[in-house]
Amino acid sequence: MSEQYAALERAIREGNVQEAAAEAQALAEAGTSPLVIFSECIEPVLADIGDQFSRLEIFLPEMMESAEAVKGIQAILQPYLEADGSQRTSRGKVVICTISGDLHDIGKNLVCMMAEGAGFEVHDIGVDQSLDKFLAAAEKCKPNIVGMSALLTTTMTYMKTVVDGFKEKGLGDVKMAIGGAPVSQMFADEIGADGYGADASNAVDMFLELVEKK
Repeated sequence: MSEQYAALERAIREGNVQEAAAEAQALAEAGTSPLVIFSECIEPVLADIGDQFSRLEIFLPEMMESAEAVKGIQAILQPYLEADGSQRTSRGKVVICTISGDLHDIGKNLVCMMAEGAGFEVHDIGVDQSLDKFLAAAEKCKPNIVGMSALLTTTMTYMKTVVDGFKEKGLGDVKMAIGGAPVSQMFADEIGADGYGADASNAVDMFLELVEKK
């Protein structure tokens, strides 16, 4: 990772919210795109922290402290993302949330911010959402894409329930996209999803491809 991100990476790993926010703001004020900060620093650091957690090298309190630091960064960078996207024509609408039974939202939040920066109108309906909540959001927002996130293998199977539920309601024209640590392109194919994002940057690229196909 570039030396320019060393202080920001350290702040995230240490869970230092104030330092992380200050470093992110300094990078943005110096002209570094928020999207670049996400893809070149925040996403790789979060992926490594997740790997460390899975290997029991760090534990839940440390991971949650890092998550809080990232939330602080998101709050700082949001205005810069909105400024970047202010002159763009809307790319389309996305309804996104974490799937039923799952309360994890850091990855989802990154996707939301980056999608907004890319010109999408994003409707984040939160975590632990059921098919009924997805359908209600779709009825209200009329999205081009529904995005689902999961961190747990025990919850990822519910994604098929949502995909099937939309088809049963005659909403097959809404593109269904999935992401999260336990899922893959193979799983997306198995459940009939239209797209898979390996990380936040990849997810936004996938959203762009999906709306171009419509």
